[in-house]
Amino acid sequence: MKIPTFAEVMGKYLEISIVERIKNGRPGKRTVTNVLSGVRQLLAAIPVSVDSPIDAITRPHLDTATVALVNRGMERLTVKEYLLQYQSLFAKWTLDYYHDAGWQIPPIAIPLVRTMTPCYVRPDAEMLRRVRTWYENLNDKLWFPATMMLEFAMRNGDVMRLRRENFVERCNRRYLSYTPHKTALSSGRRVLWPVHASLWERINRIGFNGQVSSVRCSCFTAINRQLRELGFTGSKASYELRKICIDHVYQRFGAEMATSISGDDIKTITRYYADPAQPNIGDLRIIDLLKTL
Repeated sequence: MKIPTFAEVMGKYLEISIVERIKNGRPGKRTVTNVLSGVRQLLAAIPVSVDSPIDAITRPHLDTATVALVNRGMERLTVKEYLLQYQSLFAKWTLDYYHDAGWQIPPIAIPLVRTMTPCYVRPDAEMLRRVRTWYENLNDKLWFPATMMLEFAMRNGDVMRLRRENFVERCNRRYLSYTPHKTALSSGRRVLWPVHASLWERINRIGFNGQVSSVRCSCFTAINRQLRELGFTGSKASYELRKICIDHVYQRFGAEMATSISGDDIKTITRYYADPAQPNIGDLRIIDLLKTL
């Protein structure tokens, strides 16, 4: 068996991703583009030619690339994404395809890069009041995508893919049922979350039929703009609605329920979507709990 070059592996990855997408729906086209782009960034930072065999790069080489990219002003989180994309080029699902091509793939060692990103900080009471006032005055066009994020913690991409059949009825109750696209291949966790009767009534009144269109995409553009006007920052201000939802479920019902509505694991939730350092349970004395035993 031969050791392929990076150019050969990248070409094969593009080819087999099409086959895998037909069979299993993943990886998406954008994911494939990002993987190949991240690999090229790392190779250029070492530097190593794409015509080099894949065993020409070791973990110290990736350390070299990491240092070079950060010294150029790149965020550590972005560099970590490049490393993960490099690792994705040799993901478990790819190995059988590479073996069929007669290739030997040596173990891939990825250096640890801590993201050093701050944990989620809950908006203060005034900001949350502004969000509530804003939400309560939304028209039907913006209300639906905003509701799917604020009430159900959906990512905007999942809202774009939402269909009428994602609302199911069980035991005389209506539920939202879907698998988050981002974690479909990792955890595969399916969300099943009850839909409040008042929300279901308005969803029916506005005539949601599950059609994906550019209209819903333009709605997120408007939501992002309006949330920035409220004081939120970032290119995806609408994600603040998802964070608010997960954080409040976490604080009110605990970590397990937060994983149920978000589709993420607890580690991800406590780092990016909830603030366990700011409990909202009120004054508490453990001695008082002992008295109830």
